Amino acid sequence: METMQGWKRSHACGVLGLAQTEQEVTLTGWVARRRDHGGLIFVDLRDRTGIVQIVFTPDMPDNAFHKAEALRSEFVIAVKGKVSARPEGTVNPNLATGDIEVYCSALRLLNAAKTPPFYIADEVDVDESIRLKYRYLDLRRPEMQRNLVLRHRVTKAMRDFLDRHDFVEIETPIMTKSTPEGARDYLVPSRVNPGKFYALPQSPQIYKQLLMVAGLERYFQIARCFRDEDLRADRQPEFTQLDLEMSFVEREDIMEIMEDMIAYLFKEAIGLEVQRPFPRLTYGEAMDRFGSDKPDTRFAMELIDVSPALESCGFKVFQSVIAAGGRVKGINAKGCANMPRREIDGLVDLVATYGAKGLAWMQVTPEGVKSPITKFLSEGELQHILDRMEAAEGDLLLFVADIPAVVAASLGALRLELGRRLNLIDADKHNFLWVIDFPMFEYDGEEQRWVAMHHPFTSPQDDDIALLDSDPGQVKAKAYDMILNGTEIGGGSIRIYDRALQEKLFVTLGFSKEEAWNQFGHLMEAFEYGTPPHGGIAFGLDRLVMLMAKRGSIRDVIAFPKTQSATDVMAQAPSEVSPKQLRELHIKSEVVLKK
Repeated sequence: METMQGWKRSHACGVLGLAQTEQEVTLTGWVARRRDHGGLIFVDLRDRTGIVQIVFTPDMPDNAFHKAEALRSEFVIAVKGKVSARPEGTVNPNLATGDIEVYCSALRLLNAAKTPPFYIADEVDVDESIRLKYRYLDLRRPEMQRNLVLRHRVTKAMRDFLDRHDFVEIETPIMTKSTPEGARDYLVPSRVNPGKFYALPQSPQIYKQLLMVAGLERYFQIARCFRDEDLRADRQPEFTQLDLEMSFVEREDIMEIMEDMIAYLFKEAIGLEVQRPFPRLTYGEAMDRFGSDKPDTRFAMELIDVSPALESCGFKVFQSVIAAGGRVKGINAKGCANMPRREIDGLVDLVATYGAKGLAWMQVTPEGVKSPITKFLSEGELQHILDRMEAAEGDLLLFVADIPAVVAASLGALRLELGRRLNLIDADKHNFLWVIDFPMFEYDGEEQRWVAMHHPFTSPQDDDIALLDSDPGQVKAKAYDMILNGTEIGGGSIRIYDRALQEKLFVTLGFSKEEAWNQFGHLMEAFEYGTPPHGGIAFGLDRLVMLMAKRGSIRDVIAFPKTQSATDVMAQAPSEVSPKQLRELHIKSEVVLKK
């Protein structure tokens, strides 16, 4: 192999154009493709900035043409040569450098390469497990590099914007105290404190509130966070968030500056103008209209409540559900009256996964309404349904009858599925909105207690504090989520800053006074030393960049992600450790290792 000694790269591959014609250049990169045309050899040379065509001719000095014949994909090379305009008829309009080519005068082979397990090209058709195993090769693909460059631009824009608005970037500890409320912690055993453990932070929540007690007033951090939870396309065991906190503010202050920041990010990173102010929906309205607290508003097909006219109908399923306090809601799949029965059965299976016991349907045809349930409905009841659903000839009406939570979850999922199937979702739209006025608590039937919908440091709305003792389910929170195209990209709240109120929240959540002080005593003690009103928000950086890059998974915008089973197949982590290491940490594993 040769070296770069005496050579220095003069240009990146992707920046060359007609302005550099007749210039002598030195380029470096990887062989993306080699084509031998007999008397000429063409090599597409790739670096992070793009691809340029290199031309090798037989009259090259130092036997360079012979060396070019030996080049293969992914060989690392350096070339010297002259930039020339491509002859008429050979311009490549699909290439940023397609107007020029470089006639090589000298070639150095810096490193050879084995044949890669997949093509280094965009939209490669290969199993994701292979891509993750050879992630360093996957990251050579231009689309992956564009994703990581976009991520860089977004984080830089975040820092620039927040710096101009007087925020201070402060790092908080990675090894901290375990607080089991919420998702599972990742635990780190302490060697020097036998039997004790650190936890990796699920968020910097307590520390950033303590920074407000400390008088920093405006804090931010691009923070690494960790949660030991089941994974989905938009979840990872370790993830990154933009975390920030502000003192002496109310909800409106935070929402306004965050809208400004998001508009700045989209303009700087992808050149998109974001319209403000963002629409707002209460939690109740979002669930009622869309069956979701993170609604995708790029298409209509809202949920319609038809319960009022069906309380005494002859269809016993509807009647009994309404009598028990449930609801009957439906959605109108416009133009889908001819949907095959097997597809409708598939929709029945879909809603069943969300707890629905069935899916009623009506086809609005030229001959009238066709449905197994019309015989149980009076003419007036049927007409009420058609009017409420704004039904027209050719429509398919779909209904779920159940408790409100099941109706919302099942019809919300059905709405999204139909939106995708019917191509109702414009991928180029960016619909932002805020969801506000969340419930403070939700009831956990398994644990038989109230749990915080966001987290236990969120402040209840002032008028609802009196309900903490008598009716926790009616308490609303000073919480707010920012939604983009049906995905929550950020969530925050105004915080509790009074020790007595924070203690009362812990009591409502089922903590004893001893448990609350054991886990959060350092925060409540800090509240006794002059704590300002404060609030904040955190944005999922991975999710945000995923949406900006129009990718389907956050794994595509993380350099080295984990799989759905929380493993790194490239580095083979997690892995077993030696008995000596376990002894040093004063722990013992009950798992019997396979031999």
